[in-house]
Amino acid sequence: MTVTVDTGSGPGSVPAERVALVDLLDRLLAGGVVIAGDVVITIADVDLVHVSLRALITTVREELTKEVP
Repeated sequence: MTVTVDTGSGPGSVPAERVALVDLLDRLLAGGVVIAGDVVITIADVDLVHVSLRALITTVREELTKEVP
């Protein structure tokens, strides 16, 4: 699967390029991705439960995974 990435739309911008989905995910995870959302359970216009969700998804650098002697 490929995705077309638009890198700009103004004068002097770089034209859109086709990027494989795996490459796009690799680029995102290399820099890190923050996902945030809220879940609210409501009955009769009364909020019963409000949950805030936040996740940071990134790769672990090799230096951090080495065992300390």
